[in-house]
Amino acid sequence: MPTNQNVFSSVAAWRRRAVSRAVHRGARWVRQAAAVTAERPGPYRFRRIGAGTRLAYPQGTVFGDPWIEIGDHCIIAQDVTLTAGMMPDLDLGPAPILTLGNGVVLGRGSHVIADVRLTIGDDCFFGPGVYVTTTNHSYDDPDVPVGKQWPRTDPVSIGPGSWIGTGAVILPGARLGRNVVVAAGAVVRGAVPDHAVVAGAPARVVRSWDRETGWQPPLRTPPPVPVPEGVTPEQLLALAEHAAAGEADRALPDGSAADAAPGGS
Repeated sequence: MPTNQNVFSSVAAWRRRAVSRAVHRGARWVRQAAAVTAERPGPYRFRRIGAGTRLAYPQGTVFGDPWIEIGDHCIIAQDVTLTAGMMPDLDLGPAPILTLGNGVVLGRGSHVIADVRLTIGDDCFFGPGVYVTTTNHSYDDPDVPVGKQWPRTDPVSIGPGSWIGTGAVILPGARLGRNVVVAAGAVVRGAVPDHAVVAGAPARVVRSWDRETGWQPPLRTPPPVPVPEGVTPEQLLALAEHAAAGEADRALPDGSAADAAPGGS
């Protein structure tokens, strides 16, 4: 009887593994097939979707797509909401409402809500859960529930090359310059100059760059060293292993590194 139980357990375990592999293969196939590209726009009718752009599956809420322009080589992660207009099936006129430049990356679960003009420049990178909106609720009338009062709208622009950290909120009327860094969780409103770092709620400038004086306050870490062109992955791996070996040698007691090395006296 124990032998039979072992056989049955092995068969059941094999079946579970087989089912798991099949489910994962099916899920990968679905993600590939349901991703949105210029060649495979799915149910959407974007005003433009550029070459090399991909909206991962599952997409978040998407409506007003005829008034949404997406540039080339953009990466839109899973569950990202892109909307133009306050609700679906509105006629928003001849001009685009929401424009994403080339090379834009929107992190998973981000929301970009454009009731009026909203532009995101080339090569902007968003972390997960970023919220950008051109609309804010009003509370002028103390006798009417806030959610039933007509909202205020104001255009938003995010300059090229900017980095928006995880969970940041960009409020109506925000105008971010070029290469702006928004810290995680910051709440941004108003104008932010080029080459500024903002943090906090409400966000304030905590570091900025000037052509004469550089970064103020000065950066606390050295700049990263880029990988030279033409270096192969194998060469990088060999370099990392060599550096790790050097660190290990330096960690040994004085004089023992030579003894541990091949041919050491």
